[in-house]
Amino acid sequence: MFRASVNDQPPFEIDFSGNQPVLNGQPFAWDVVRLNDRMFHILHQNRSYTAELLHLDPAAKTVTLKINESIHQVQLKDRFDLLLEQMGMSTASLTKINEIKAPMPGLILSLSVQPGDVVRKGDTVLILEAMKMENVIKSPADGTVKTVRISRGQTVEKNQVLVEFN
Repeated sequence: MFRASVNDQPPFEIDFSGNQPVLNGQPFAWDVVRLNDRMFHILHQNRSYTAELLHLDPAAKTVTLKINESIHQVQLKDRFDLLLEQMGMSTASLTKINEIKAPMPGLILSLSVQPGDVVRKGDTVLILEAMKMENVIKSPADGTVKTVRISRGQTVEKNQVLVEFN
């Protein structure tokens, strides 16, 4: 399930997990044909659309589409983004970054930073395994790593400080 907003309009929920997409809880009947790696032909409610993928930024979860000559900016949030938002961590990027805390208990699988490293918003800092799932923990803002308080293979508790920034 994703929450998406198009051109800064109110968000909607879309789920692609079944045979047919579900939009805001309702089945979305469409026929999509891939023309090439960037172009698609779509039929919906007896109307024809040509969609072109102009830009895809997986790290920022943004897509720019051209649909019948109109440009649309799509911002996606997956279930992890929504969970972080629920936990109040999504607003961290609006302020200076001081530290990254464990969003849940787990095991540190990998660590991508060390003291002195400069990170940008969205850079992978570490991977935390929790409930048999790998969670990529990214920097919520630009900053310089001051202290790394954990190491690979270490178990951590929820809200434990993992990395501090200058």
